[in-house]
Amino acid sequence: MNEAAATPALELRNVEKRFGRGETLIEILRGVDLALWSGQSVALIAPSGAGKSTLLHIAGLLETPDAGEVHVGGLAAARLTDDRRTALRRCEIGFVYQFHHLLPEFSAAENLILPQMIRGLGRAEADARANQLLAYLGLAARKHHRPAELSGGEQQRVAIARAVANAPRVLLADEPTGNLDPKTAGHVFTTLAALVSASGLAALIATHNLELAARMDRRVTLREGRVVEID
Repeated sequence: MNEAAATPALELRNVEKRFGRGETLIEILRGVDLALWSGQSVALIAPSGAGKSTLLHIAGLLETPDAGEVHVGGLAAARLTDDRRTALRRCEIGFVYQFHHLLPEFSAAENLILPQMIRGLGRAEADARANQLLAYLGLAARKHHRPAELSGGEQQRVAIARAVANAPRVLLADEPTGNLDPKTAGHVFTTLAALVSASGLAALIATHNLELAARMDRRVTLREGRVVEID
């Protein structure tokens, strides 16, 4: 195994997070250790209130842990400056949420083009990348449609395409099929899994859908504030 392959795309080491103080102190994460490698999909299955969203926010550098470290591609990133964390998120981490959060006044293609141009790509290159991703996800014919003109499944596929438009190293998803009916959810997940495999992303996907979780490479849960492998 070469050095790049031996280095996790994302690694959390002894991560702790608590809220409140004194008698109201609540320990959410109590020494989380988790590593994800390129091309690997990991399902995070845990009940509401167990800390899934907190873990995803820390993994995505949106929150800072009280203790421990987050490595992205081997880089210790949890305590970088705000500007450096923002730059790292923009280039290395993609996010997909339960609701698509697409910009309603822009077309599907424009929703993919904008984050690429913010990163610094030229319009022609960003447009080509957007067209390629939308075609891969079966949305080539819908690229000029605004979100309100798309079905729920199409909106979420556009959101997935937007999350990977900047070719990130890591994809974090929080219940990405939670608002969809079972058939649509299955279709969206199939396209997401294909994209992870084809692009070499490392994906951490929080879900309550056990059927979809069973199709991922690994499954983990949170028990007493720590990540535990299941199966």
